[in-house]
Amino acid sequence: MARQPGHQTRPMPEKNPRRDPTAAGDRDAAVNRIASHNYFLLEKFEAGVALTGTEVKSVRAGHTNLKDAYGLVKDGELWLLNAHIGAYEHGNIFNHAPLRTRKLLMHKEEIRKLIGKTQQRGLTLIPTRMYFKRGKVKVELALAKGKQLWDKRETERRRTADKEAREAVARSRRS
Repeated sequence: MARQPGHQTRPMPEKNPRRDPTAAGDRDAAVNRIASHNYFLLEKFEAGVALTGTEVKSVRAGHTNLKDAYGLVKDGELWLLNAHIGAYEHGNIFNHAPLRTRKLLMHKEEIRKLIGKTQQRGLTLIPTRMYFKRGKVKVELALAKGKQLWDKRETERRRTADKEAREAVARSRRS
């Protein structure tokens, strides 16, 4: 006697090709490119962000700047300060304040771990990027240690040397 075929699963439908790549999670909404120049990024964490409706729409439109932003642990809660999310163009009088302090959402154990590292070793929390994941806005926080001026120069020298080496290899392959 032949067995009846079990439950058939349908393949996942492709994402809507007309959907914005930022909203679909294919592209970052904001990236803090200066962070790797000013800090040694040691460890990265993912956190959710508590936002209002107009803030989410502004993030989706790409009106976000993380350049001067930083994270802070206060009273067992995690906060994002100085993150600029521009006002929503089609908003009304209930539009959000661009530089308001926003709450970050993480598990208590992760927050406790961050408290220990930021207070004992003098590290700071720097947001490196903001992106969408399954329709929710997420922030990637990095535990960071500040660079001295000579550290920045050394990083630049190393980057230049690597670039020249890659170009030399490419030239030798072409010849």
